[in-house]
Amino acid sequence: MIASSDRASTIRVDTLIDRLATHAARHGVGAVVARLADPSDVAAQVEISGVTHDSRSVQPGWLLCCIRGSAIDGHRFASDAVAAGATALLVDHRLALPSDVAQIVVDDTRVAMGPVAGAFYDFPGDRLELIGITGTNGKTTTAHLLDAILGASGRRSAVIGTLTQTRTTPEATDVQRRLAELREAGIGTVVMEVTSHALELHRVDSLHFAVGVFTNLSQDHLDFHETMEAYFRAKARLFDPTRSASGVVNIDDTHGRLLYDAATIPTLGFRSSDASDVQLDTTSATFVWRGRRIALSMGGAFNVMNALAAATTAETLGVPLDAIVDGLATATVPGRFEPIHGPQPFGVLVDFAHTPDGLERVLQAARSLVAPPGRVIVVFGCGGDRDRSKRPLMGRIATDFADTAILTSDNPRGENPLAIINDVRTGVANAHRLTVQPDRRQAIRDALGVAQAGDVVVIAGKGHESGQEIAGVVHPFDDRDVARAAIRDLFGGE
Repeated sequence: MIASSDRASTIRVDTLIDRLATHAARHGVGAVVARLADPSDVAAQVEISGVTHDSRSVQPGWLLCCIRGSAIDGHRFASDAVAAGATALLVDHRLALPSDVAQIVVDDTRVAMGPVAGAFYDFPGDRLELIGITGTNGKTTTAHLLDAILGASGRRSAVIGTLTQTRTTPEATDVQRRLAELREAGIGTVVMEVTSHALELHRVDSLHFAVGVFTNLSQDHLDFHETMEAYFRAKARLFDPTRSASGVVNIDDTHGRLLYDAATIPTLGFRSSDASDVQLDTTSATFVWRGRRIALSMGGAFNVMNALAAATTAETLGVPLDAIVDGLATATVPGRFEPIHGPQPFGVLVDFAHTPDGLERVLQAARSLVAPPGRVIVVFGCGGDRDRSKRPLMGRIATDFADTAILTSDNPRGENPLAIINDVRTGVANAHRLTVQPDRRQAIRDALGVAQAGDVVVIAGKGHESGQEIAGVVHPFDDRDVARAAIRDLFGGE
């Protein structure tokens, strides 16, 4: 039975199955038909004290969700999980296992995993105000700006996303566990970055968002979705009435306008013209919205759009205008158009931009801050084992929108860094603007070494990340720390 009202310590298998069915009937989300492979009293009374999708993390008394992946079938590790102490399994067919191991049979374990994990934790999302933010670029910044606004209004809030988790949107079992932890800690509102992978792979199934937010859509993740149409369909799932009660969308974006025009939930649009008297520099932005002057401690026109997304969402939630102004004034987001201060006579910005559209936005923003004869210098690369089709686009954009582009390694992961660089070079038209330096540390130093007074150096692709993955090994590497060290060597200072 349940040992805690908010988070289960142990739960009987039959109680979990009953709770799953009751929740689906009551809320109309996460409907899963589950049955016991052996309906005996012994199987029904098995107790579960934890739930996971990873057989390596199984502890005694836990339930393992056996997931069929693209390369590996989790059912193969059922016996290992039982040997580690698993008392129950979520499976799509009966396995040959001891009779004292409960087997919960469903049609699709991936589809069922979120609702089952939710049932174990007594559906913590039902007792939280959930805000889901999706889009190609701007999710992280918008989430943290909104979190700052909520904090200024006196609400206890938290973020689940790129800066707080290994995955932007964690796997379903981890999402439910984290929501249970936040609920127990007294958090009332959770702002969650919801990726297209998460929507496609059912990581947020059984959750219902108070507001779904759409920032923009541009090319990314085509290694997974294959087409932009499929990518958009995945994002659009957040705006189905079974997932969100209301929507906030960027209607300057073509796909955002499609969502707005086809909305089946109450949906509010925002656009760049909502902000007037916009003033930008490398470290800040100010604009007028709803008759009030908004100040941000980050530059870039794209961050004005992120602030509009956060402010409009907060307005939808009933947050007072004073709190919106105060929250945006105090918000900071690591690795997002983050200035690197020092004695150098030029601007240095670190940004996570790793998509063609993201890189273009950042370089355009940098260009708006440069007065002739000042130059924009960019250090950039592309990650390995990801969408290869965007690499030539990144090369073209870097050399179209920067005066000097230094092509280097990002996170090559399992690929040859030079092969990635060669893919990027195939899109370069202005080859005279491009130099190649595979060593990222040296590339950053080279960019800072050639920069002159009035220039802006953009170090793009990794942002907040503190490691660089090469051949499966993550090496300590933070663009901000590397830039600061190079500035000290070149210009002195502490």
